[in-house]
Amino acid sequence: MLVVDVQNLWVRYGKLVAVRGINLQIPKGEVFGFIGPNGAGKSSTIKVLATLLREFVGRVKVNGIDVLRNPQLVREKIGYVPDFFGVYEDLTVEEYLHFFAAAYRIERSQRKTIIGDVLSLTDLSHKLDSPVDGLSRGMKQRLSLARVLLHDPDLLLLDEPASGLDPRARIEMRELLKALKEMGKTILISSHILHELAQLCTRIGIIEAGQMVAQGSVNEIYQQLGVLRIVHVQVANSLEGLADKLRQIPGIESAEEQVDRLAIRLHEDQTSIEDLHDHLVKFGARIRMFQPEAMDMETAFMKLTEGKTA
Repeated sequence: MLVVDVQNLWVRYGKLVAVRGINLQIPKGEVFGFIGPNGAGKSSTIKVLATLLREFVGRVKVNGIDVLRNPQLVREKIGYVPDFFGVYEDLTVEEYLHFFAAAYRIERSQRKTIIGDVLSLTDLSHKLDSPVDGLSRGMKQRLSLARVLLHDPDLLLLDEPASGLDPRARIEMRELLKALKEMGKTILISSHILHELAQLCTRIGIIEAGQMVAQGSVNEIYQQLGVLRIVHVQVANSLEGLADKLRQIPGIESAEEQVDRLAIRLHEDQTSIEDLHDHLVKFGARIRMFQPEAMDMETAFMKLTEGKTA
């Protein structure tokens, strides 16, 4: 079942075209990462899904519900965390969550238990009586997540949730999002922290000047781009002649003999990692180590985009 179904979405602000014909489908339980520079159209797309933008062209559905025809019903299915935290003077964490629990029309008899559960999940139980204004930015972001989890939404829309956080708070946010992923939540998350998105997301979309320029798993995006992957190989037997044989394989740009290993530069769009392993075995290599280097999304981002905005 598709939780998010966006077809040919266009968003305009006067003469400015912010989103240009985006198509996006997210099935239940998937974590989709939205990557793009400021002004690329990420927030506009998320605001359409959150029913906050009514002026758009295209078809947008959440859980099969049209966001234009039934916005109130859609709001009951989503949890939206913007990239800023509102001002709530003179409220404690408990009062803040009780206020929103009432707004979500949660039964009074159930509120204390539900609030306790979301505070435990976000590791904020010890801040129950603390003033909201006195929380660090990282804790405010976790409190925002606690707020949108009160009504157990089907879809979480997170617009730059790690923006402005220090390294420790970013790690805590990432671990919290991993826990939500394990719970089976469907999540759409936009971020500039590309490496963390690559670790967290099942699929990634790279958006530039209002258009989706690439979409798929991290490996699929790299295969589309033909980005080189370096694979480190150690063998128990002699390296003699192995590098020469490897250089004959399509997609192998180089096979460099180092002190204790081979460093193989590979175009995955021509030969996959798995096929390379099979070739090594066929050549008689007794493999002790086979280690593809982790690829960072910054490489794909810089190759695909030119820093343009809509």
